[in-house]
Amino acid sequence: MSTDEPTPRRSPEPSGVDLARVALRAAREAARARGEAAQQKRQARRGGLRSGARADGRDPMALGSAINRLITERGWETPAAVGGVMGRWPQIVGEDVAKHCVPERYDEDERVLVVRCDSTAWATNLRLLAPTLVARLNEDLGHGSVRVIKVQGPGGPGGPARRYGPLRAPGSTGPGDTYG
Repeated sequence: MSTDEPTPRRSPEPSGVDLARVALRAAREAARARGEAAQQKRQARRGGLRSGARADGRDPMALGSAINRLITERGWETPAAVGGVMGRWPQIVGEDVAKHCVPERYDEDERVLVVRCDSTAWATNLRLLAPTLVARLNEDLGHGSVRVIKVQGPGGPGGPARRYGPLRAPGSTGPGDTYG
């Protein structure tokens, strides 16, 4: 060999730090491959449903959202809305009317709201207001939710029992303010 020829350079053997980097890189690639394979298996088992950062049907939801979803699934929108109206009755009809007239029940099949009044005068007044109230309720609940408001007075079926005081006329049947 002559001294004129350059000797081929060998790359130096990897030292401790370089060996650690190469081993770490190989381990990361192997772990990534194992993770991707496991995720593909899970997706295949679940039919492609993916859990993670994106929302899916298994995620927890707020109570209000869960109740709204249940009401929609069961078809309870109208009864729930009417129940809300019964809770807001004073705001819908006004404080004066609400003191004397109380909604009792709602018949979903007939779309009838039954209201009990504490006197015949208020029952008559509510009968006169009924078309306006039906329009207001349907505006609030959706068209056709309430077809009729059935007004009951104090002496109607299920009304309060007649109370006899200590002073009453002989042969009297009770208070004169009865309905029906």
